[in-house]
Amino acid sequence: MSQEKVDRYKKEKANRKKILKREKAKAIAVRTAGTLVCVALIGWIGYSGYSRWESSRPAKSTEITMDALSDYLNTLTADDTAE
Repeated sequence: MSQEKVDRYKKEKANRKKILKREKAKAIAVRTAGTLVCVALIGWIGYSGYSRWESSRPAKSTEITMDALSDYLNTLTADDTAE
């Protein structure tokens, strides 16, 4: 081996723990970022699908009659004016 190769090997061997630690951290960061992107994508797809499904359904309409309340209020005001 040439002296350059020997020196390079010694440097690599001396910094091997640092290099491995850096590679592990990089791999964890890539996995975490990928997971976050997947979760965001799944959430967006789910939300979009749900909103489309809700918009395609017919609107729920309820009819409220105020006759009973009006009659009650009229009886109250009629009682107040009689006194």
